[in-house]
Amino acid sequence: METGTAAQDDAAREPVWTGLPPGLLKMRRMLLVVWLGVLTVALGVPLALFAGPGWAAFALLPLGVMAWGWVVLGRNWRSWRYAERADDLLISKGVLWHHETIVPYGRMQLVEVTSGPVERHFGLASVQLHTAAAATDATIPGLDPAEAERLRDRLTELGEARSAGL
Repeated sequence: METGTAAQDDAAREPVWTGLPPGLLKMRRMLLVVWLGVLTVALGVPLALFAGPGWAAFALLPLGVMAWGWVVLGRNWRSWRYAERADDLLISKGVLWHHETIVPYGRMQLVEVTSGPVERHFGLASVQLHTAAAATDATIPGLDPAEAERLRDRLTELGEARSAGL
């Protein structure tokens, strides 16, 4: 009977991970298509006009990169997640090189919500955490602005509560 209780306690301590919204993947894929599409045209038209149609085939290389990038962006997006625990925030990312950042609430000095013009167009915002050690600064990109503000307020509140005893 104690084994069941221990397993339940371990499950209760396991962090609840939250993935990033699909809007971030949509934005990144749109940027990929736009930039590599422009590169394909900018490379293909001069090659076709001045070097001939055979050389213009080299303009298809950015399209191959686009197909590869489409898959890589999807895998990268699925790898990003974060979890709020009792004493710290976990941020996990990476496919080939996996990074897991643990930011204790009491070490947070500043929590920012930022949104550039492209992010605003797609209805996204990023949360950036600043700590005393520059190596532990962390960012959660592509959140819904309401979730980013909620997370900022919660992290600020928890940071103030945890640092009060220092």
